[in-house]
Amino acid sequence: MGVVANIEAIKKQLPGHVTLVAVTKTKPEEMILEAYHSGHRDFGENKVQDLVSKQENLPDDIRWHMIGHLQSNKVKYLASFVHLIHGVDSLKLLNVINKEAQKHDRIIDCLLQVHIALEETKFGLSGEELLALIGSESFGQMENVRIRGVMGMATYTENIEQIRGEFRLLKRIFEELKTSAISGGEYFDQLSFGMSGDYQLAVEEGSTMVRIGSLIFGSRNY
Repeated sequence: MGVVANIEAIKKQLPGHVTLVAVTKTKPEEMILEAYHSGHRDFGENKVQDLVSKQENLPDDIRWHMIGHLQSNKVKYLASFVHLIHGVDSLKLLNVINKEAQKHDRIIDCLLQVHIALEETKFGLSGEELLALIGSESFGQMENVRIRGVMGMATYTENIEQIRGEFRLLKRIFEELKTSAISGGEYFDQLSFGMSGDYQLAVEEGSTMVRIGSLIFGSRNY
């Protein structure tokens, strides 16, 4: 099946409130355009350099998602256009995003990345770090970022129950933040987890945004 057929097949399985972010890392612009011309608009990249070069060459109404680990010194390159930054894992990074958004007179939507996996290699805030970030004085003063929700990546394992448990943990954190800690909570509506291997399970457990690459575009090109 081609790119368009793959996207359509996945969208048929997703409830209407779930956003499909088509992950285009290592993929050529022609493939992205194929998906774009079928009506798809949400695309994700995990490297700033690739995101910037694709954004410059492709249609302006694409909603670009920065889904990889973002370093503070790279924020300036995407602050003028990025639709959603998925992996905010420190107060320092959020401060920089706020400053760069200010320069462009924008409010940048962000997700807070929570560490839910057993693997130490995954990025994300611990529960304590998350509460410290939200409770900090500087967080309360940021006017150019909007926290839309939380994001997490489950452990890379065949153990379905473990993955399910990690997704449920993230959902519980999301619900607790929505009811208690996040002011302006009407914007706090995104629970982002699930990728090519576990997106159906993620949707069952309440995900509102899934990041899928290989099931749409084939395996990555290195």
